[in-house]
Amino acid sequence: MHFSFLYPYALLLLLFLPCFVLCRKKVQILYFPKEEWLPKQSFTWDNLLLWIMAIYTLMVIALASPFYYSSKSSSHKKGRDLVLVLDTSGSMAERGFNKDNPSLSKYDTSVNLAKEFIKNRHDDNVGLVVFGTFAFTASPLTYDLKALLEMFDLMSSVGIAGTSTAIGDALVEGVNALKVGDAKSKVLILLTDGIHNAGKYSPRQAVAMAQEHGIKIYTIGIWEKGDYDVPLLKSISKDSKAKSFFCQNSDELKKVYGEISKLEPSPIRSEEYLNQISLFLYPLALAIVLLLLLILRYEER
Repeated sequence: MHFSFLYPYALLLLLFLPCFVLCRKKVQILYFPKEEWLPKQSFTWDNLLLWIMAIYTLMVIALASPFYYSSKSSSHKKGRDLVLVLDTSGSMAERGFNKDNPSLSKYDTSVNLAKEFIKNRHDDNVGLVVFGTFAFTASPLTYDLKALLEMFDLMSSVGIAGTSTAIGDALVEGVNALKVGDAKSKVLILLTDGIHNAGKYSPRQAVAMAQEHGIKIYTIGIWEKGDYDVPLLKSISKDSKAKSFFCQNSDELKKVYGEISKLEPSPIRSEEYLNQISLFLYPLALAIVLLLLLILRYEER
């Protein structure tokens, strides 16, 4: 058997115990300059201060919820399979998308915000697809988010997959990456600033494959709306039962990632304690008994 507290931080309230003595002493000095004239109190359980401190301590322990358990197991709730599909075509080299740092390219800004988004995915199985003239999987689905974030740093900049924009091939590559996962919820997030103009597959074919596997495709168009195919991105998301977004600067893109996080929240890790026996009633009951005795004692006086 092991012993622990359900809310251990509640024990920090015990740090206020010295205040029962120190604050009381300061008040006495304030109102009674000649403290030595006060009647002496023996340091026994008849002392009101000790009774109050004991009751307070027991109530804090009860609040922390002590318990016994036989064993503990980590329960990682199954998250989503999520693949980020990132445009690395030539137009992503343009600057000015980030108002706070105009020297950064759209690619650099998109990578930085994607990394922030991934850090908060907790138990999701996340992958990365990059595309330009062709598409390839930079990272398969993985729970090792640290390694995935390092992959962003290992990738070269714009043009790593060619300078054109093969949206259909990118989505097919993303669908193939998700097919190996076993999560009930599968999500693609496509970020692009261009118009589909290359590749073997059409966006329509890619969406059909996504529908077959129950994959939702969120689309994000960045920069000016005239630079990318708004109707196409809307159609891709609508047909896959997701949502499309459009943003003209990095602040708007950050908000888009925040909204996607709300639409597709990541589960929180939890721990299960086996054969758990709660003990909070014992210190609580003792505190109540002491409180009643204290009331009776001073009522008799």
